[in-house]
Amino acid sequence: MLLLLGKAIYVFTVENSILDQIKQRRLTLGLKQSDMMLRVGVSRQQYQRLESKGNPRFDTLQLLAKGLNSELMLIPKEKLGVVMALLEQESSESDRMHVSQAKTSNEDAKNSLSGDPWQGLLGDES
Repeated sequence: MLLLLGKAIYVFTVENSILDQIKQRRLTLGLKQSDMMLRVGVSRQQYQRLESKGNPRFDTLQLLAKGLNSELMLIPKEKLGVVMALLEQESSESDRMHVSQAKTSNEDAKNSLSGDPWQGLLGDES
């Protein structure tokens, strides 16, 4: 069984429980437990209990997944390799695109400052 959380994928194992996966996704998004109140309507204490030692119902898992911009999925074992490869390919393409955009942005900033290092210093746009 597999849990797809946003762009990351997590495979259920005994060592890597679904609760650990939910916590990891929350941390990946940079959220605190208290942030989940606004996202899914549970208090920090309730969420902390769920994440640490809870036994959530399926509808609660769906609610948590939605609050974490994720989907809960059941994938047949015979299709797991294909799904994992597809998601890994998509993830690596996305990573390459972000790196390329960051390089272009840095080069643009460097070029504009080398031509006029005082540009924008006093609030003027020229």
